[in-house]
Amino acid sequence: MKFFSAFACRLPVRIACCVFCFLFIAETQAACPDDAAIALYVAAYAKGIPAAGFGPDLSDEDAECAKLKLATQLPKHLGALSGYKLGFATQASLNSQNELPRWGFMYERNLIDIIAVIPANFGAYPGFDANLMVEVKDAGLADASTPLQALEHLESIIPFMELSDQMLPGPLTANERLATNLSFRGGIKGAELPVQATQSFADALAAFSVTMVDESRDGQVLGSGRSDVLMGHPLHAAILLARALKQAGITLKPGDLLSLGSLIPPQPPRAGMKIKLHYQGLPGDPDLEVEFSEAFDRGR
Repeated sequence: MKFFSAFACRLPVRIACCVFCFLFIAETQAACPDDAAIALYVAAYAKGIPAAGFGPDLSDEDAECAKLKLATQLPKHLGALSGYKLGFATQASLNSQNELPRWGFMYERNLIDIIAVIPANFGAYPGFDANLMVEVKDAGLADASTPLQALEHLESIIPFMELSDQMLPGPLTANERLATNLSFRGGIKGAELPVQATQSFADALAAFSVTMVDESRDGQVLGSGRSDVLMGHPLHAAILLARALKQAGITLKPGDLLSLGSLIPPQPPRAGMKIKLHYQGLPGDPDLEVEFSEAFDRGR
């Protein structure tokens, strides 16, 4: 196997408020981490070893600028841009005075869609979580106002296990995570579920649940969550992300993938784990599986 390198707004007003936050960050001049600091981080990222990072007191502007600088370097190690991820989009994050939704980039080389065996030390500080992605049909998603309207601009829904790597010893501030592209390293994609632009399909997305179990420990439940943890409805998160990208000058294209956030908080992998995610309430009640193998010898 190839090893892969507080606001109190209501929806849809909340979406507009969040987009304003994105805009404010993007349009403010930043004292960006210098190129030498970026190069040191990318070198550590490529080796999967802890990085120095860019300091714990990053401003919003500094963090956004660091993320954009990394976006010019990460494709050398992660391949072509495949889409975008939303961070801090759970209800708990939205109710915090210290965290607002942010977005990062995703790349194709580490997004795999097979039953996977992954080394447990796939990153410096690796983690995995239950997630959900959507595949974009057209750029009209940014103009949608309701989940039903959003479905008209989506091709499929995809169960997703993100494989994250925060690269720095935690806990991290929101801006430290943003500066490191929201800890993205890769992920496991489940089967694509074709979208039906119907109210019943929208209702199903609002109410499905996901359970994470470790089959190597007789099905021990590691966590569970509901889809409404993502801004009340996953497609509210999709609309928010699409609008923020549009305001940042990014036009979504057919086939772009959008990761909408963690349905279950990240867990640390260990060798021997056999993880299954069960999505109950999505069409076919799909499962997604991954096994974590013995640590990969990187010659550290």
